[in-house]
Amino acid sequence: MEKIKAFFNSYSKAFWVTNVVELFERAAYYGVFIVITLYLSRILGFNDVQAATIAGVFSGCLYLLPTFAGALADKIGFRNSMLLAFSLLTLGYLGLGLYPTWLQAAGLVNYSETTEFTGLTGSYLQYGIIPVMVLIVIGGAFIKSVISGTVTKETSAENRARGFSIFYAMVNIGAFSGKTVVDPLRKAMGNEGLIVLNYFSATMTLLALIAIWFFYKSSQNTGEGKSFKDIWNGLIKVCTNGRLITLIIIITGFWIVQQQLYATMPKYVLRLAGEGASPSWYANVNPLVVFLTVNLVASIMRNRTALTSMTFGMFIMPVSALCMAYGNTLNPGHHILGMHPVAFMMVVGIVFQGLAETFISPRFLEYFSLQAPKGEEGLYLGFSHLHSFLASIFGFGLSGWLLEKYCPEPTLFETHAQWEAASAHAHYIWYYFAAIAMVSAIGLIVYGKVVNYLDKKNSSRA
Repeated sequence: MEKIKAFFNSYSKAFWVTNVVELFERAAYYGVFIVITLYLSRILGFNDVQAATIAGVFSGCLYLLPTFAGALADKIGFRNSMLLAFSLLTLGYLGLGLYPTWLQAAGLVNYSETTEFTGLTGSYLQYGIIPVMVLIVIGGAFIKSVISGTVTKETSAENRARGFSIFYAMVNIGAFSGKTVVDPLRKAMGNEGLIVLNYFSATMTLLALIAIWFFYKSSQNTGEGKSFKDIWNGLIKVCTNGRLITLIIIITGFWIVQQQLYATMPKYVLRLAGEGASPSWYANVNPLVVFLTVNLVASIMRNRTALTSMTFGMFIMPVSALCMAYGNTLNPGHHILGMHPVAFMMVVGIVFQGLAETFISPRFLEYFSLQAPKGEEGLYLGFSHLHSFLASIFGFGLSGWLLEKYCPEPTLFETHAQWEAASAHAHYIWYYFAAIAMVSAIGLIVYGKVVNYLDKKNSSRA
């Protein structure tokens, strides 16, 4: 008991409050994000391309804006920033639930049918959800910058590594919990479950807001940080640094495929494997694999360079995409371990995807920082997630086009036979992503050889 008490006392109260609210925030976000394209299409009537574009911009902004939000957070203080963020998030998630509820109460739509498109298709009322999503983007941008900053400031050199381990554990627990809530709601309530889910997320962020208001106190995080001008100049420097922008573009290929866990997978499995499929559960396989294998992979690759480890991971990604494609070529009547073959092979593909991530993600920041000019590593690392911004924009956009082309919405067809004919080659979607992953893997090998050649050439001149 004394050891447990000593462990908790080794960190400040602000540290523990921050970790708890991060768990709430991640549960709220991932619960909504795993079905965001389903929500936009089934609830608001957007077609596949429109839904993917909106979701991609939404996700992309959450990767691009935190560095800028962090500059403001440093000025107004972390506590005020978190109060603002969780207020906006609560209003945003509440709005995602209330807006379609109001539309249904007004008799404009009916969500009683599980897969029926709403009467909003082509209506300006669809776009009323955009301002609501902007609230979530702004709130989320503050949270991404402030939470990790708080963990840094509330730990010391002696306990920081363990502190971030606790933090990332909370992130994964929250993400897992949020996705877990989705499936029972959707299966019990059909499309209306996609609406009710937002009330769950609003509750989570409201609890976080209350926790910050009553329990978060810290005097270590005000009046510091860079100006917006400094950050903008940093973005320009990264984008004009040939080595870094090339690396970002190559790694974007990996994240484009990774983003299909949210962009393509939910609609793909529900359309091909049926409404009984559980895409939110399949998505949870990814963090589970990362949790189980990351330490083993780190041990295996500890004597290898970061670039070598990343290259291993890049070549696993095409295998992941091909596994996902394979399910649609099997006999749909022959279930595997009780699962539709599309669903089963999707899970197999996600296992490989999670394994690839353990080779790439932990080593990317290490390698990225080495490519930055000496003394400016911190400034450059602020934009190390530009690959996720690009992957969200292009990955979701490509997903919408591919779904519309190869695996369209069944309710758009008069008969099931017509839809079957239109979606006969649905697995071609994953061939596109396999090709992107393979080109990126080969590109990383070429990049490494060119960088090594230039380094040797510069070294011989010195």
